[in-house]
Amino acid sequence: MKRRKNDSSNKHPNLSKEEEKQENKSPDSSKKVLAICLGFRMLNALLIQTYFNPDEHWQALEVAHRIAFGYGHLTWEWKKGIRSYLHPMLFALFYKFIAFLGLDTPWFMMRAPRLLQSVFSAVGDLYLYKLSRVLFGDGVAKWAVSFSYVLRFYALDLLAVKLFSGGPFMIDDVLNHFQLFSQLANWFNFFCFNRTLSNSLETVLTLVGLYYWPCMRSSSNKVPSDSRKWGLAVAALACAIRPTSAITWVYVGLLELYLTHARLRFLFMELIPIGTLVLGFMCLVDCLLYGSWVLAPLNFLKFNFLSSGGDYYGTHKWHWYFTQGFTVMLFSFLPFCLAGIVKSKYWKLSGLIAWVLGLYSILGHKEFRFVLPVLPISLIFSGYSLAALEEHGAPNGERKGPSHIHKKWPSKKQLAICFLLATNIPMALYMSLVHQRGTEDVMNYLSKEAAREKVKSILFLMPCHATPYYSTLHRNLPMRFLDCSPSEEKGIPDESDRFMMDPVGFAMDFAKTWSCPSHIVLFDSEEKKLRNFLVSHSFREVRRFFHAHFKVDRDLQASVVVYATSGL
Repeated sequence: MKRRKNDSSNKHPNLSKEEEKQENKSPDSSKKVLAICLGFRMLNALLIQTYFNPDEHWQALEVAHRIAFGYGHLTWEWKKGIRSYLHPMLFALFYKFIAFLGLDTPWFMMRAPRLLQSVFSAVGDLYLYKLSRVLFGDGVAKWAVSFSYVLRFYALDLLAVKLFSGGPFMIDDVLNHFQLFSQLANWFNFFCFNRTLSNSLETVLTLVGLYYWPCMRSSSNKVPSDSRKWGLAVAALACAIRPTSAITWVYVGLLELYLTHARLRFLFMELIPIGTLVLGFMCLVDCLLYGSWVLAPLNFLKFNFLSSGGDYYGTHKWHWYFTQGFTVMLFSFLPFCLAGIVKSKYWKLSGLIAWVLGLYSILGHKEFRFVLPVLPISLIFSGYSLAALEEHGAPNGERKGPSHIHKKWPSKKQLAICFLLATNIPMALYMSLVHQRGTEDVMNYLSKEAAREKVKSILFLMPCHATPYYSTLHRNLPMRFLDCSPSEEKGIPDESDRFMMDPVGFAMDFAKTWSCPSHIVLFDSEEKKLRNFLVSHSFREVRRFFHAHFKVDRDLQASVVVYATSGL
């Protein structure tokens, strides 16, 4: 592996000479790509109507709502200083803005945060395209970015082909794209990327940062020195928002340290000053909101790595990411990804994927979202393998052989597109529109009822953090859910566990000291057991919302039921 020398003679501070040539060919291409990405991601945000992970609401929006409006629940992590306020602050400022405009209605409060995230996601899509183009050229970039989408109308797809194509193409190629390439989609990106998880913003920052790091380029000797500073700043910000992002940037930093000749400059003139500046900014924000000096990343690493505190929420086998987690995220793109890794032989990027999956596999507690940042990177290799299926015909894209043969028999590329569409679009739509939507629907209903002053107080008799909370209700009403904070003494079940073990006994004991709520929300699996109890306390069913067709980690929770006191 050859080591490089920095070349800072480029006119543009962040572009190499070859990149300048590409930009000069189509000066508005990045803006057009961003416009297409933004339009799609905003549609994507509106189509996400299901519940996935509690952190989307409880570690981001709930905290932001408390900052912006003065009320909202803080989980135990915030009381122990494990989380930084940097990520919630983005949404808190956005909440203030929409409240100033008078747009904080129930409908908009539910959808506005994901619409904001769609802007960040579109930036991530743009940098995925730019990174793919730098590494492998326009052809691969076109396919790689398409893998980040799930639904795109034929007209937009045709426009994307015209924008991204580096060379001329024949009219039959246009028609094939129009007919068969409505969307190349990864279902998990559509399902998760627009959610307000810190992992989503971490993914965006990862894509932006990798683009600027010289060591990730195939021709790193043509990258200006200022580019690395931008990469360092973005990497530091990613670690401040999500400390486990350090897993990614340790790999990149070590690779950069090995390749560069100016190691002392890298360490003492760039890494330490930029890292210190970002860390200081994060500590200042946290000090203002916590009321004291808190080093959240250190507390986070102590809890999750040194004490294995994350294991409290469940563990998986070491091979889970390789045999289940990441393979499910890639889904039908898996063979294309593996083929692209082998054919491209670009080991820097594939090594990053293996590094991240390997280190996360050491931890006992595993979740799909933890490895979201390397999913788009894997899709670059999928794009590479699909681009390799392009038929090698005559100049200008003309095909070899009689045209009637090609009309009768679809090409390998066309078959691949059909396969990917048929497998990913239904999955994306089902998971985003159908599976586990009841807990979001019930809060939307309650927020509308609360706006009409028909709700006085709410009790959630269900597993903890199963629904959104004040950030969706947007009314300062008394609410109570079952606590599931980790206990310092092992083996002692929390409130949520005790309720699930004996719903009737728990409810009877709980009712002895409660201030009777106006509404009770619970899953149908527990509602069947508590029906007599609810009727005896003058509650009646008022609404029932579909939730899921199959169980996930508990008994089937087919619907969410709302009970109200008889006087309402």
